[in-house]
Amino acid sequence: MKTKEKTMANRTRMIPALACLLALTACAKAGPEYRRPEMAIPERFGAAGDWQPAQPASPDAAWWRVMADPELDRLEEMVTIGNADIQVAEAQYRSARAVMESATQAMLPTLGLSATESRAATGKAYTTRYGVAGSASWEVDLWGRLRRGVEGAEAKFAASGEDLASARLSAQALLAQVYWQLRAADRHLELLRKAIGESGRFLRLTETRHEAGVAARLDVEQARTQLQNLRAQAIEVDLQRARLEHHLAMLTGKTTLQVAPWPEGKALPAVPRAPNLIPSRVLESRPDIAAAERRVAVANAQIGVARVAFFPALNLGAEGGYKGGVLEQLIRLPNRYWSLGPSLAFSLLDSGQRKAALAQARAGLEQAEAQYRQVVLTAFQEVEDDLATARLLEREAEEQHAALEAARRSREIAEHQYGAGTASSLNVIVARTTEIAAERGAVDLHQRRVLAVLQLLKNCAGRFSDAPRDPAQDISEKPPAMNRP
Repeated sequence: MKTKEKTMANRTRMIPALACLLALTACAKAGPEYRRPEMAIPERFGAAGDWQPAQPASPDAAWWRVMADPELDRLEEMVTIGNADIQVAEAQYRSARAVMESATQAMLPTLGLSATESRAATGKAYTTRYGVAGSASWEVDLWGRLRRGVEGAEAKFAASGEDLASARLSAQALLAQVYWQLRAADRHLELLRKAIGESGRFLRLTETRHEAGVAARLDVEQARTQLQNLRAQAIEVDLQRARLEHHLAMLTGKTTLQVAPWPEGKALPAVPRAPNLIPSRVLESRPDIAAAERRVAVANAQIGVARVAFFPALNLGAEGGYKGGVLEQLIRLPNRYWSLGPSLAFSLLDSGQRKAALAQARAGLEQAEAQYRQVVLTAFQEVEDDLATARLLEREAEEQHAALEAARRSREIAEHQYGAGTASSLNVIVARTTEIAAERGAVDLHQRRVLAVLQLLKNCAGRFSDAPRDPAQDISEKPPAMNRP
C-alpha cells in the first residue's frame, strides 16, 4: 500500500514539471522573427514616390481575352489543362503541401504498438519470452525547432503555390505570343499569294509585249525572277507557320494540332492600347515576386532551426505492456510493466558542425533577400522596357503606314508609266518589291505591337491597374489596312 501511495505521489510531482515545460514551449522560439525585405522603389513607373507594400493580389485569370479571339480562348483552356510545365508545378505544389502537413503533424505525439517473441539459451536450457506493448513519445518544442520548421514549410508551400501561378501565367503568355506569330504568318501568306497573282499577271503582260516587240527579253526574265522569289518566300513562311503550329501543339500537351488559317480579307485584331503609366502596386500581383518573398521567409525559419541545435532536445516518453514466458497467460497483472519519463539529449562536441550549419543558414537568408530584390528590380525593368516598346512601336507604326501609302502611290505611277511606254519593267518590279516589303513590314510591326502588349500584360500579372478591369477595355485602335485599294 505504501508503494502504491509513493507511486501516486511521484506522478503528482511530475504534473507541475510538465506544466512548466508546456509553458516554456509556448513562449520560447529560437531565431529571428521574419520581416519582409524593404526596398525603396517608385510608386509609379516613370514617377517618383514611395512604394506601399500590400497583400499580393491574384493575377487576372483570363487576361488574354483582351484580344477578343475565340480561337485563342480555346487554346488557352487547353494549355491550362495539358501543359507539361503546369503539371510539373502542380505536382511540386502537392509535394510542398504534403511537406507542410508532415511538419505540422510532427508537433503532435506519436503512438506505437509492438509485439515481440524472443528465444534465449543458457547452457542447455531454452527460454521463450513474449511481449506486447504500447508506446507514446512527444518531442517538447522547448526552443521552437518544430514551430520554425512549420513556418518554413508553410512559407515553402506558399512559394510553390506562387510558382504554380507563375508557370500557368508563363505558359499562357507564351501560347498567346506563338498564336499571334502564327496569325502574322497567315497574313504574310495572304499578302504573298496576292502578290504572286499580280506578279503572274504582270509576267504574262510582259511576255505579250515581248511577243509584240514592245518589251525586251530582259523585261520578261526580270518579271519571272520576281515571281519566283515571291513563291520561295511563300514556301518559307509556310514552313514557319508549320513550326508555330507544332509549337502550339507542344504547349497544349498534344502531339498534333491544327489551327485554321485566318480568314482572307479579314483585318487582324486591333492592338490593345497600353497605358502611359502603371502603378507599381500591380507588381504585387506578380507570382514570381510573391514566391521570392516567401523564400526569404523559408530561409529565415532555417536560421531558427539551426540555432535550436545548440540547445538540448527534450522528449517525453511512455511505454506500457505485458511480458511473460507463457503466451496464453501473457495478459495478466503480474506480467504488466510501464515506464514514463523525460529524456534530455545534448551534443557536447560536434567539431563545429552546428556553428557551420548556422553560418550556412544566415548566408542562405542573405542570398534569398538578394534574390528577392533582384526579382523586384527585374520586374521593374521588364515593365519599363515593355512600356517603352509599346510607346515607340506605336510611333513606328505611324511612320510605317505613311511609308506603305507612299509605296502604293509609287507602284501605281510606275504601272501607268510602263503602260504608256515611258518607263521600263524594272521600275515596276522595283516599285512592286518595295510595296510588298512595306506591306509585310506593316504586318510584322502590328505583330510586334501585339506581342509587346501581351508581354506587358504578362509582366503585370494580367492587369494594368490594381482596380478591377473590364477585359474588353482599351481596345480602341485598328491596325492600318493592308489590302490594296
